[in-house]
Amino acid sequence: MIRSYIFLIVTVMIFSGNLIVGKAINDLPPVTIAFFRTLIAFTVVLPFGYKQFRYYYSILKENLWPLIGIALTGITTFNVLVYLSLNFTTSTNAGIVEATTPAFAMILSFLILKERLRIKHIIGTVISFIGALWVLTQGSFQALLQLEFNIGDITMLVAMVVWAFYTLIVKQHNHKFPILGGTLAMVGLGAMVLLPAMMLEWFLVGVPTQLTTVSSWSGLLYLGIFPSFIALILWNQAVSDLGPSLSSVFLNLLPFFTTIGAVIFLDEQVVAAQIIGGVLVVIGVIMVNVNIQSIKKFKLTKSKKV
Repeated sequence: MIRSYIFLIVTVMIFSGNLIVGKAINDLPPVTIAFFRTLIAFTVVLPFGYKQFRYYYSILKENLWPLIGIALTGITTFNVLVYLSLNFTTSTNAGIVEATTPAFAMILSFLILKERLRIKHIIGTVISFIGALWVLTQGSFQALLQLEFNIGDITMLVAMVVWAFYTLIVKQHNHKFPILGGTLAMVGLGAMVLLPAMMLEWFLVGVPTQLTTVSSWSGLLYLGIFPSFIALILWNQAVSDLGPSLSSVFLNLLPFFTTIGAVIFLDEQVVAAQIIGGVLVVIGVIMVNVNIQSIKKFKLTKSKKV
């Protein structure tokens, strides 16, 4: 259990760079970004996962449709929609929309997986959402009234729904796959889907000249190695252990970790509102994930031993 929480925290730390890097290289078309990050992930995992892929090939083949579902949602459609949205919206707006993901995951888990909705889960999710907004608006909710939402925000919202569906598929089927062999199959299928889509994109808008720049490839390497490979494995394992609802609420830590990254790497100043918002997010995450009954049993057992 503790391992899963560590996986989620590391995953969110990696994801915090996704929007920033995606925004930095959004001169590249969205499908192009999605394809090359997936291709890089495939190249990285290939030497580690090929032996496992061959050994478990029959199992992977039997579960081809779930693998295709994972590839079509979290590997391809989600990433294309995120990078497309960043052409029209700000990172702040994207962060606000992204904070709705735990709510979508909770609702879909209730409707599809028949997970029980507990009051503490709902309250914890709301508190973490408020905390995320507090960080993003620096404590001024009046700033929300001044934000202009556009087609990019709607696109990001659709992306979050797609991610919630992806998380549900992972919860139902990821335990069937070997870790590295399954990841190789997922990103391989994703690259196969994205390649013709990228060819069509290049036919419509032309081959992007930015592919020759060092900055573009630096960004693509980050996206391919960290979000597409390391974070993908960690997220899938955590969701398999904890479920979509408990895992997704950790995504509200994204603005908090993004702020920390800005302080460390960009020398930005921390304001009190960001600290307060971060604390609220942490409180919400703890409320959703801590089992009060288990704590009581642990204390009772400990007192009996004494």
